Amino acid sequence: MLDSIRKNGVTLALFAAVTTGVTAVINAVTKPTIEHQTAVQQKILLDQVVPPEIYDNHIQQECYVVTDKALGNGKPHHLYLARMQDKPVAMAIETTAPDGYSGEIQMLVGASFSGKVYGVRVVEHHETPGLGDKIELRISDWINSFNGKQISGPDDKQFAVKKDGGDFDQFTGATITPRAVVNAAKRTALYVETLPTRLASLPDCGESNE
Repeated sequence: MLDSIRKNGVTLALFAAVTTGVTAVINAVTKPTIEHQTAVQQKILLDQVVPPEIYDNHIQQECYVVTDKALGNGKPHHLYLARMQDKPVAMAIETTAPDGYSGEIQMLVGASFSGKVYGVRVVEHHETPGLGDKIELRISDWINSFNGKQISGPDDKQFAVKKDGGDFDQFTGATITPRAVVNAAKRTALYVETLPTRLASLPDCGESNE
């Protein structure tokens, strides 16, 4: 009986070792492909909020970290700097709408340093299907309403949903969600205007992960 137990133990150990080895090999083989696909998808998203024709640098390689309540909470957010002939012209920046109907809405906003919003995308949310989820591009083109909008300072009343006197449509039966997204986009674009003089002091994404 002891011999049988030993044999079973050895068999299980060998099986575990082989399985671990195979898993490690598969991970090593597929990791570069996964990383490449992730980078491709990220670039597509960045180009949806910052038009590629306005910059000539590798925007993904100019990643910095900012922490400011203007971005919806006190957590670190990544920003990606766009340059034309080495001059900063715009950025894509992660931001949060903290007051969505079902919690935080994670967004990416592309804006110039003079208050022009190039584009906005929602990257994560928990809003009600059929109502608040119209902030997703795959469901509605409402999010494209931000394209090319200019903000004229913090008192710009046009940068609001129509129910609040602004230019942006609200959804039938759901005003809280679009209001949260519009307000977050406005706060973020205004925040971007404050960044040019601070760019040199921002930690890059690599430093923030050390």
